[in-house]
Amino acid sequence: MPYAPEHDEIPNPLRPGLRADSAPEPCAVVIFGASGDLAHRKLVPALYNLAVGAHLPAAFGIVGVSKSAYSHDEFAQDMREAVGRFSRTRPIDPEIWQDFAAGIRYVAGSFDDPDTFARLRAQLEELDRTRSTRSNRLYYFATPPSTFPTLLKQLKAAGMINSPFDTRFTRVVIEKPFGRDLPSARALNRLVLETCDERQVFRIDHYLGKETVQNLLVFRFANSIFEPIWNRRYVDQVQITAGEDLGIEGRGRYYEEAGILRDMIQNHVLQLVCLSALEPPVSFDADSVRDEKIKVLRAIETFDTPEQVARNVVLGQYAPGSVAGADVPGYQQEKEVAKGSRTPTFVAIRLNIRSWRWDGVPFYIRSGKRMPKRATEIAVHFRPVPHPLFGEGTTQPNVLIVRVQPEEGIALRFSAKVPGERFRPRTVSMDFRYGTTFAAASPEAYERLLLDAMRGDQTLFTRKDEVEAAWRIVGNILKVTESSEFPPPYPYPAGTWGPAAADELLAQDRRVWRRL
Repeated sequence: MPYAPEHDEIPNPLRPGLRADSAPEPCAVVIFGASGDLAHRKLVPALYNLAVGAHLPAAFGIVGVSKSAYSHDEFAQDMREAVGRFSRTRPIDPEIWQDFAAGIRYVAGSFDDPDTFARLRAQLEELDRTRSTRSNRLYYFATPPSTFPTLLKQLKAAGMINSPFDTRFTRVVIEKPFGRDLPSARALNRLVLETCDERQVFRIDHYLGKETVQNLLVFRFANSIFEPIWNRRYVDQVQITAGEDLGIEGRGRYYEEAGILRDMIQNHVLQLVCLSALEPPVSFDADSVRDEKIKVLRAIETFDTPEQVARNVVLGQYAPGSVAGADVPGYQQEKEVAKGSRTPTFVAIRLNIRSWRWDGVPFYIRSGKRMPKRATEIAVHFRPVPHPLFGEGTTQPNVLIVRVQPEEGIALRFSAKVPGERFRPRTVSMDFRYGTTFAAASPEAYERLLLDAMRGDQTLFTRKDEVEAAWRIVGNILKVTESSEFPPPYPYPAGTWGPAAADELLAQDRRVWRRL
C-alpha cells in the first residue's frame, strides 16, 4: 500500500489491518503526578497531538491528580503553557484546544488520603455525565515508584478498578523503573495482580514507542533478503549503543539509587536486544510478540560469579570534561551526589545469547551519560568476505545500522568500486531517513503508547515474566558490582565514549566499537 502523507496517520506496523484513524472507546485518562515533569513534557502534549490528528475518542477527558493546589482552570492553563512549549505541533490550534481543555479536571490531595480518591471518583462521574466517557478509565502512574503500591491499594479500596470482564474498561499504566531488583519487581508484580488482571496492566517503556524500534520488526520480517542472513552463520557481532550527552540534570538523589544499570540497561537496552534477536512470532498480537521476547531474555547467559562479571562488564563514572565545547562538572560534583560515590554512569557489557540462532555471536551493549553526543543505535556487523579478492584491507565487512535517535533511520554500509581504471573498493552507504522519506515528523513515542493503552493493545508494553527475566540478568550483575569488594567505576572525561577499559573489552575479541 503506497504511503500517503496527506493522511497524517500514525503508522501501525504491528497491526497492518487496523486503520490509524480508528479511535479508541470514550474514556477518561487520570494522570497521577500531574504537576510533575513527565505530565508537562510528554503526557499532556502527546494527548493534545493525538487530538490534533483526530485519534482521540470523541468523548474524552483528563483528570490530573497531585498535591499541588490548582483549580480546574489553573491546571488547564498550566497544561496549555506546557503544550505550547513541548508539543511537536505548534502553535496551538485554538479550536482544538478549546474542545480538548473542556474535558480537563483537577483533584488536589495526598495519595495516601482516601478522601482524595473519593473526590477523584466524583470528578470522573461528572465527566461521565458531561463528556460521556462511559466509565472507561485509564490510570497513568507518572509518579515515583515508591507511590505505586499506595495508588494501587487506594484505587482498589475506592472500588475504582473494574473486573477485566466488565464492559467498562479499567487500565493502569505503570512507568519504569518497575522495581529496583528481582525481589522488589516480583513483590510489585504480586501487588499489581492482587488489584488488577494482567490484561489491565500496561508496563511502559517509551523506547518501544519509537518508530525505528517498531520498524526493526517490519525490516526483519517483511523483507525476505534480510531474515535468511540474520543469524550466527552471517553475523559477526551486534553492537547496541544508547548514549546521552546530558548529565543527571539535577536528579542526583534518583541517580544515586538507580545508576546506569537500573536506569537504562534493565529496560531500554535489553528491549533493543530482544527486538534484534527474537524469532519470528506466529502472529503480531501482543502475546505472540512478547512470547518471543521472553525467550531471548531467558537465553541470555547470566554472570553468576565475580570473575564472570569482571570479564564481561565495565563500569564507568564521568569526570569533569567538555561536551559540545562547554565545560561540565564530573558526576561527583553534581548536586545531591555523595562524596566518593561508586554509582556508575556508564556500562559496557558483552552478552551471549544461548540459542540456535545466536550462540557465539557477541552482543556488545553500552550506555552512558555525558557522551560526546546523544545517539541510540543498533549496529549489526556481518562477517567479512572469505577471501580478499581486491587486496588485503581493501574492503570492510557490511554493517546494518538502525538509528533509534536522534535521526531516525536505517543505513546499510557496503563496498563499491571507486570510478576509474583500477578496482579500488570503498565503503559507501545506502541511507533511509524517516523525515526525508515520509516528509512528516514521526509521532512521539508517548503518542503511540498512550493510544495503544486506550485501545487495549499490549504489544508494545512489557509483561510480568518479561520484567522479571530482565531483572534476573541485571540483578546478577548488581549483586557483584554493588559489593564493596568490586572495584569502583573507571573515571572517564565527560565528552568521551567511556573509559579505556570499554575499548579493551572488545579488544579481547579483536574488535572495536563502531565510531558514531
